[in-house]
Amino acid sequence: MTYEKNTIYITGIAHSNSSDPITVKYNIFFLGVVINRDTSEIVDIACNAISQTTVEFIKCIIAGHNIVNDIQEIIKEIQERFFGTSQKALIVALKDVHNKYLIELKKNKR
Repeated sequence: MTYEKNTIYITGIAHSNSSDPITVKYNIFFLGVVINRDTSEIVDIACNAISQTTVEFIKCIIAGHNIVNDIQEIIKEIQERFFGTSQKALIVALKDVHNKYLIELKKNKR
């Protein structure tokens, strides 16, 4: 996939519980998010989930939302639809992305 010049890539990380296969394999949960800088829309995501189905499911929940305005809506949807062992880690990683993006926005407004 090719991304437009107005997109940026931000990563968020979180620790998953010790019994999660992600922790066993990778030691940490990773979420990479491609964001349209002009609209704050989440264009694409990547994560280190074990199953491609999990990655695609997470993508269907997160992609298309506004990272600034829709963060609580995204978290609620994760809580209501995603019952993988990495649910809490996903939310923490998403909040990490959100916070990093807000910092980036402030830097660019100077």
